[in-house]
Amino acid sequence: MTTTQRLAPESRGEVGGRGRLVGRRILVVGAGTRPCADADAPVGNGRAIAVLAAREGAAVACADVDAESVRETAEWVGREGRRGVVLVGDVADAADCSRLVTEAREQLGGLDGLVCNVGIGAGAGLEGTSAETWDLTFAINLRSHFLLSRAALPHLPDGGSVVFISSVAGLVPGSLIPAYDASKAGLFGLARHVALEGAAGNVRANVVVPGLIDTPLGRWATRGRPSRGRTPVPLGRQGTGWEIAYATVFLLSHEAAYITGQMLVVDGGLTTLLGARQRTDPEA
Repeated sequence: MTTTQRLAPESRGEVGGRGRLVGRRILVVGAGTRPCADADAPVGNGRAIAVLAAREGAAVACADVDAESVRETAEWVGREGRRGVVLVGDVADAADCSRLVTEAREQLGGLDGLVCNVGIGAGAGLEGTSAETWDLTFAINLRSHFLLSRAALPHLPDGGSVVFISSVAGLVPGSLIPAYDASKAGLFGLARHVALEGAAGNVRANVVVPGLIDTPLGRWATRGRPSRGRTPVPLGRQGTGWEIAYATVFLLSHEAAYITGQMLVVDGGLTTLLGARQRTDPEA
């Protein structure tokens, strides 16, 4: 989807920090960005989250399976004047999930927040999804979030926060990838349970639910399924990684101190307004 709309400075990642995470130590798992050869290559959600957290005052442990990409994210964090720790691991490996949390705590001197931003989409329809593909998708998209939050929760202090990054595919069908849809839907139940267990220690858990976002991975998905780019989003455009990052930083911050077990949908009205818009405007 193309648009002539002028994006707000926040949507372009051009606004300075406001001190919302000063002194906090955040682990962002999935902080790399998929390579993109486009001249106007956008930032990925994970990188934007890590960089914005640093801009808002946090020290950030950046974790990803792609060592080169996550080092670049850590360099971006450093340019914000904050410490960026590089961690490399594969969240499909249960031992790596525990190790990433341990190393983040050790290198940052503690942990105040965890962001789980990992996910894959594999298979095509029920017939085109093997049991092995289903299991791998769930291992990365859902099991890893359970393992990461299980490892982190006992060490998060009063006021700590866990944020899971899901997708509108967990709310409505449309991706045509059943393992992706089901695993993203499972994050809502996991977040509610983490929120329930964390409440006794005043640790919150919430979910950010992106819609169609212009990221390198999103562009790759659109090339494979061109109809994705023609989706009539009510606000007239795809979102940006920075807009996902602002929602995430809000939930990490003390501004969201009384919000837990909730979903924050960032989709330009896609899941709630599209049907109504099409009924009132047949050309939408």
